[in-house]
Amino acid sequence: MNETTNQDDQKNESEVVHTPARHHETTSTYPWQAGPHHKRTSKSGRNAAITAGIVLIALLSGLFGSWLTANSGLLSSNNVTTKQSTTVQETSALTKVAKDVAPSVVSITTEGTAQGQSSFGGFGTVVEGAGSGIIISKNGYILTNKHVVPEGTTSVTVVLADGTSYKNATIVGRDPANDIAFVKVNGVNDLPAVTIGDSSSVVVGQQVVAIGNALGQYQNTVTSGIISGIGRPVQASDETGSSTESLDNLFQTDAAINAGNSGGPLLNLEGQVIGINVAVAQDAQGIGFSIPIDDAKGLISTVLSTGKVQRGMLGVRYIDINAQVAAQYNLSVKSGAYLIGDQNNPAIVPGGAGDKAGLREKDIITSVDGTAITEGRSLVGLLGGYKPGDTVSLNVLRGSQKLTLKATLGNG
Repeated sequence: MNETTNQDDQKNESEVVHTPARHHETTSTYPWQAGPHHKRTSKSGRNAAITAGIVLIALLSGLFGSWLTANSGLLSSNNVTTKQSTTVQETSALTKVAKDVAPSVVSITTEGTAQGQSSFGGFGTVVEGAGSGIIISKNGYILTNKHVVPEGTTSVTVVLADGTSYKNATIVGRDPANDIAFVKVNGVNDLPAVTIGDSSSVVVGQQVVAIGNALGQYQNTVTSGIISGIGRPVQASDETGSSTESLDNLFQTDAAINAGNSGGPLLNLEGQVIGINVAVAQDAQGIGFSIPIDDAKGLISTVLSTGKVQRGMLGVRYIDINAQVAAQYNLSVKSGAYLIGDQNNPAIVPGGAGDKAGLREKDIITSVDGTAITEGRSLVGLLGGYKPGDTVSLNVLRGSQKLTLKATLGNG
């Protein structure tokens, strides 16, 4: 049973964004003075002081001017040299990242049938899409977004950076809790895999690079920028508006992420993958979003070891706590995961990992293995870094009681 967020009980404000896979629909195909100090003096004394002051200022000004004239060239030269050196270093680092990682970024094109109704057509309409992917193993496993290879996809073509095309790639599976999917190119053992980084160390202002299949046709387009926000929640939709999903704990970046970049990597200047590009802001320029790679590490591990998409599941239903939810339910904290269900869906799935760990309805999980749950970092996001069978330590509030429970994650 999947962890889910009760959307009826919680309505968080979030940015409206579009997921930037490129899908076209037609009849045949789819896209921020000190107070006065008084001193009595005689008029003549004041004039003398003023004159002396002017002379002194003039003398100092002349001396400073002579020094500045003699040394201005040196100062200017040093400043220019420093700026040029910094620029060269940054450019060199960006160029190296692009050169080293581009071969590990692929284009993914798909064909399938529409699974919903939109202004362009309905069920059965032929759909073509284009996005990006990240090679994560030499034997052909590729990480991408779930919306790049949506339900109804009937064929997947993977194109490498050198133009090599694989027309019969298979969809390994889709993550039930996040916009993540995996594709496999069969019969290969020498593909250039990326280096997975550590997204927990990412900070606002850090330089990043994005690579992807821009607009679905400009393969391995490279853009750069900075991390402009961390822990962003968004409500994402496809370009037709027919399909939406809630995403949280996203990196916000001003590195250009265009249609078709979905599934491509967000990289640090060491060339390590720190995010998976997933969405762009609809009514803004230069705002894109990426899923932190740590949220996918558990999935990556299971795919590489078993060939299947398996998420470590706790087996609970919950509401993300914010100030509004805390006030509504009279909670003692303003962040965490409030375990609550309804008449038909219990908060604790019987027989699940949470049930076995001793969790109860109306418990509040405040952290997983010491990492706090916040409004921008949800329970499901934290659990994404684990695989089935892993044991996690949960800090829990049960009324005024503080507990630490151990849960061994199930398979989802």
